[in-house]
Amino acid sequence: MSRRTALGFGSVAAATTVLGIADPAAAQEAPSVSAQATPEQAAAAIGLVYKAATKTAGGTWNSKVSVEGATGPISAVDEGVDDTVEAYSVNKIPVAIAVLDKVDRGLLALDQRIEVTSAIVIPGGDGIFSLDGAYPSSVTLGHALTALLTVSDDTAVRLCGLVAPALEINQILVAKGFPRTQVQPVANPNRFFLGTTTPTEMHNLLRALVRGDLLSPASTAYLLGLLRSPIAFTDGVRREMSSDERARIATKAGWYEDGRNEAGIIFDTAGAPLLTYAFFARGQAHPEDFGATHPAVQARALMGRAFLSILARLSGTAEAARLTARTYRPSNGG
Repeated sequence: MSRRTALGFGSVAAATTVLGIADPAAAQEAPSVSAQATPEQAAAAIGLVYKAATKTAGGTWNSKVSVEGATGPISAVDEGVDDTVEAYSVNKIPVAIAVLDKVDRGLLALDQRIEVTSAIVIPGGDGIFSLDGAYPSSVTLGHALTALLTVSDDTAVRLCGLVAPALEINQILVAKGFPRTQVQPVANPNRFFLGTTTPTEMHNLLRALVRGDLLSPASTAYLLGLLRSPIAFTDGVRREMSSDERARIATKAGWYEDGRNEAGIIFDTAGAPLLTYAFFARGQAHPEDFGATHPAVQARALMGRAFLSILARLSGTAEAARLTARTYRPSNGG
């Protein structure tokens, strides 16, 4: 299949707008596939965009991306998909799934309170708890999960560990079919490092979540609502998008040392899933840069804009659950 055929574009010049993505402006102007394009063509186009973006970024990538087709996922990217990788904060999604599994079984409640002591707060790093400056305090479990999945709060990991110890989290994930998506226990049973996964397992976990196979409908909607919220991660896949476009994407990033990861789902405008992605990158230049200018993060921003344009003429399958994001209404206080 030629690049022109794969992308469904009217000219080779239009196709190179997507494929020549060294310039961020090019990705913003990426045209969509034609009205007659199929999910298979979209997957082929997405694979070409991925290849160009990751080549520019350099380093090592382990990634799995698929487009939803009439009978199941259509592979767009399969690169090192069964390698065990450091998940970093992407594994906050499975941690939240384990906690919400206990909520669904009546063992926990979102409105139960957790004490935040000075001893449990991780100084520096990411999140809001380390900025409070006044302890002890107390928050609900729902507040802790919100901080965990939106601003990727490090202390929120420890708060979740108070109600779901490491070994129990791992057992829940194994029971749900994800034996290689595991947190790393430490001496304190209520604390853990975020551990490992594989691109295949993270991709499949996200698809199972959207299908409603992992949690109750209420918990599924709650978790996806956090990942699709305006304050969820915006430096990567969602960066070059409007607020409405960002609301169509549930995403979670993870970063530590030289690793830069992101995994999520792109929905159509009606709320059905169109594309699932799991990117695990390491070894790029400037590992000290944890901002939007890191090469791997820039690559994900370019891919996100191009992917959304390629998918613009497609709709999710009729059988897919419709998961509509909350309407974003900014406030001026009062």
